Order: sequence, then structure tokens, then C-alpha cells
Amino acid sequence: MSASSLSPESPPVVVLAGPIRSGDAPRLCERLGAALPGAPTVTCDVSGVTTADLATLDALARMQLAARRAGSRMVLRDPPAGLAVLLGLAGMAEVLGAPAGEESGVEMVRDAEQREPALRVQEAVVPRDPPR
Repeated sequence: MSASSLSPESPPVVVLAGPIRSGDAPRLCERLGAALPGAPTVTCDVSGVTTADLATLDALARMQLAARRAGSRMVLRDPPAGLAVLLGLAGMAEVLGAPAGEESGVEMVRDAEQREPALRVQEAVVPRDPPR
């Protein structure tokens, strides 16, 4: 699933490969923690990740949180196209330090919110109106 490689001259790299399941986050955070001591930045190579789903996003977000709590940060290297698109759509690409890549082909279009003025409730009782 994961492997870490450390070199004295380069920042630590944590390599993720294969599918990431919902129960993998704690173990991945432990592996990241082993690579963190004294490193301001840890690179997470996700080129071998075969899933692009919410479990993957959750694990990556938890890893980033673990890195920040340790006074470091994690950046992603070589996310597969599907994962890169999902990171962008979820608004997590910048948070997870994913590299800016090619356009995904998905264009986000939003119309400005059109607010109607609040309606005022007008109640009037005409004494001769029969009750309904």
C-alpha cells in the first residue's frame, strides 16, 4: 500500500500505491508521521493510487492534518487525472498542495444569486367578512 523513502539531502517522500480504502487513513497517517520529524515539507507521491473517491480524499485530508499538527505540511506529487479532477471539484487541490495541471475539461459555472425582496405579510380584517 505505502512505502516511505528518506534521503539526507532531499525532503522525505511517502509513496502511496493501489486503492485507498476508508480504514487506511490511520495507518497512512502513522507512515507519514514516521517521515515527518524535522522536515518542513513531506512529498506524497500519489502516482500509483488507483482510486479517486471520497475514501481517498478523506485519507489525504487526514494525512495533511497530521502533517500540520506536527508543524509540517504535505504536498502531492503526480496525482492521476481522476484524482486531480476530484481534488479540484472538492476544492481540496490547494489545501493538499496538488500541482496545478492541465484543465480537467470540467467548467464550473455559477450564476449570481438573485434575491427577491422579502414579502411583507399584510393582514387586514374587514369587520363584515365572514370567517372561512
